[in-house]
Amino acid sequence: MTMNSNVMSALAEPNRLQIVELLRERPLTVGEIAERLQLRQPQASKHLRVLSEAGIVEARVDANRRIYSLLPEPFQELENWLRSYRHIWEERFDRLDDYLQKVQGKQAVEEQQD
Repeated sequence: MTMNSNVMSALAEPNRLQIVELLRERPLTVGEIAERLQLRQPQASKHLRVLSEAGIVEARVDANRRIYSLLPEPFQELENWLRSYRHIWEERFDRLDDYLQKVQGKQAVEEQQD
C-alpha cells in the first residue's frame, strides 16, 4: 500500500494543515478561513487550491461564495496507510514489554538475595 504523496505534501505545509483543522469543525468560506488564520484572502485561496488539487477539500458554490469542506477519502487512505505500519510497532512494544518484565524479574531475584 502506498500513500498519495500529493496529500502528504499538501498537509505538510502548516497553513494548509490549519485549514484542514478548521474544516474539521464545519465547512467554511474562503473569507472565514482567511479571517480565522489571519491570512490575506489570496493566500487562503492559494492554499485551498493546493488542498483541492490534492483531493483533500471540495468547494460548493453558493451565490458568489465558495464554501469549502473536507473530503473523507484522503483521510481514509491515510488511516489505512498508517494501519499497515501498526503491526510493526505493536511487535516492538511487545518485545520491549517482554524485556522489561525479564529485567524486573532479575531485579526482584537480586533483591531477595541481598
